[in-house]
Amino acid sequence: MSWSFHGKTQLGGLLLSLLGWVCLCITTVLPQWKTLSLELNEMETWTMGLWEVCVDQEEVATVCKTFESFLSLPQELQASRILMVASHGLGLMGLLLSGFGAECFQFHRIRWVLKRRLCLLGGTLEASAAATTLLPVSWVAYTTIQDFWDDSIPEIVPRWEFGDALYLGWAAGVFLALGGLLLIFSACLGKEDVSSLHMAVPTTAPPSCAPAEVSNGSFYLMPRPRTLFI
Repeated sequence: MSWSFHGKTQLGGLLLSLLGWVCLCITTVLPQWKTLSLELNEMETWTMGLWEVCVDQEEVATVCKTFESFLSLPQELQASRILMVASHGLGLMGLLLSGFGAECFQFHRIRWVLKRRLCLLGGTLEASAAATTLLPVSWVAYTTIQDFWDDSIPEIVPRWEFGDALYLGWAAGVFLALGGLLLIFSACLGKEDVSSLHMAVPTTAPPSCAPAEVSNGSFYLMPRPRTLFI
């Protein structure tokens, strides 16, 4: 099966969007949004995520405890929960709509103009999912930096630092943004194809009162022969 440039652009957007959505799911469930290492006990590391806090003790075990109340969380974690769940819905809906609007998906009841609109809407949803992913990740990173350099906290108090989940979340947002932009770009390419297709199709048929001659795909009207009466 030969792929056109329009089809390759759609496929690239779908793959990047799918990769970003998978990274988004992993980021949401990981507890490594923040890490804390104790100087007094270097074999113990604390990690905090959106749903639980864990203590990793080397050569012993990892113990996790789920947050008991949503309202007891810091403001950035509360907003991050809501935005990350919204990103899941937007990303999944964008993948489904873009898949139905892709060139490789053929269904006789879906017109080409509708497929282009589905692809455009799917790309817009993927870009929105990227925004709702980058915002909470960057917000948590910003508050972590503020707390780390807060002079009002004594130096002997341990400070939270960036966890691996933040880097994965940034990567997920970039993949979703690139996938959405490619899908939107492919929809714009499809608009030009539809315009050229409409220009190539003849809008009027030759009149039935005169015979027509076909030559090189064009219609030419032939004059009626005149009858001479003597």
